[in-house]
Amino acid sequence: MVMNSDQKIVHPFWLRTFHWINLVAVILLILSGWRIYNASPIFAFTFPKEITLGGWLGGALLWHFAAMWLLFFNGLLYLFLNTVTGRFKARFFPIRFGDVFSELTAAFKGKLAHDDLSEYNAVQKLAYLFAVVFIVLLVLSGLVVWKSVQFPLLRELMGGYDNARIVHFFAMSALVAFTAVHVMMVALVPKTLLMMIRGR
Repeated sequence: MVMNSDQKIVHPFWLRTFHWINLVAVILLILSGWRIYNASPIFAFTFPKEITLGGWLGGALLWHFAAMWLLFFNGLLYLFLNTVTGRFKARFFPIRFGDVFSELTAAFKGKLAHDDLSEYNAVQKLAYLFAVVFIVLLVLSGLVVWKSVQFPLLRELMGGYDNARIVHFFAMSALVAFTAVHVMMVALVPKTLLMMIRGR
């Protein structure tokens, strides 16, 4: 939505709503997922129970499935509205990899410009697209872990049940890393948080 010439582009209300619902769903999924992981660890470590959700395996599974459906339907609506409104193409493409390299270099030097918050830079575009990919991968690998017998082709594409668990874990780790960087960038540029709350 474009405002008057002296105002910034607004994040539509539907976009802001989906953004905050996604945040809640992702946090619930991560915390309950860590409790589920602890019940049968893949690697030689577990997560401290104080930062997990559910209290026990059955409780964690209930939280995980509830948050899973929330993320699934919210994500579908998010992608649908972004596509039909043309916002997805307008905001995320094109991505020029020369721009990604130069803006990453500027970011590491602490010189990345944030003058126009209504436009995503190349690094943001790539990061947000990767986040979408991680979420899709989480859903697909989660289906194999949850209903392995019902999705045999998907299970085989992931190299079997055990490999699907590993894919699920690393996709979760990538999403946690994205979220941490995202929060850090918001802390550096607080105006972006205000935009996602007020829309302008």
